[in-house]
Amino acid sequence: MRRGRREKVNNKNFKHLIFLSGGIVLIMLITFIITFIIYNNKLKNSTYSSLTTEKIADLVPNTDDYLNETTNYVEEASSDIGKSIEEAINNVATEKEKTDNNKTQNSTKSTKSTTKESTKETNAKPEKVKDPEFSMPVEGEEMRGYAKDSLIYSDTLEEWITHLGVDIKADRTAVVKSAEAGTVSSIKNDPRYGLTVVIEHVNGFKTVYSNLLTTEFVKEGETVKKGQSIGTVGNSASFEIVDEPHLHFEIIKDNVNVDPSIYLK
Repeated sequence: MRRGRREKVNNKNFKHLIFLSGGIVLIMLITFIITFIIYNNKLKNSTYSSLTTEKIADLVPNTDDYLNETTNYVEEASSDIGKSIEEAINNVATEKEKTDNNKTQNSTKSTKSTTKESTKETNAKPEKVKDPEFSMPVEGEEMRGYAKDSLIYSDTLEEWITHLGVDIKADRTAVVKSAEAGTVSSIKNDPRYGLTVVIEHVNGFKTVYSNLLTTEFVKEGETVKKGQSIGTVGNSASFEIVDEPHLHFEIIKDNVNVDPSIYLK
């Protein structure tokens, strides 16, 4: 029994020894293989690096020459671009200067033209229109005068009143003529002075012809000449109906009655 146990123990120890030795040999083999692979890779890398360096040295040009050529090319290109830009700027400046000169010349011409026109207008004196020279609208003697600031007695009204015109005695149906050239502004039946014609003249003058019998010779808006027939003497003025046939005549300047005797010639 004891002998059998010893043999079993020895067999186990032998097996352990064999496994241990095999493990050591396997480790050494693996180490050798790894070392060989590493060494072989280093050798290849060294050869590739030397070849690459040599090839690179042959293929790549001289750095200084290349830099010099590149610099020269860049300078030439920059110079050409600078010239183009400068020429463009000069062209723009030239065109602008021409435009400004044209505007200045046109403005100067316009100013001179305007100045000449203004000078002509200033030198040209406006023509002054003369006041009308009125003539007697009907032949006859004055029977009642102008009384704006004084009073006269009215036989019709039987009271003292102002009188803004002159009464010129004339036969019934006597022809009444325009005292001056003008335009007929109105033909009306005045409640005080009867059938009336009003003519407008230059410089704000108007003439009024009242106490008429007819006005068939003219119409409103018509331009009349001096001495042209405009109506006939009548007796239509309610304020002067008691008086003998006559023409009631007024002259107005800027809408203000004036003394006709001052202007009648």
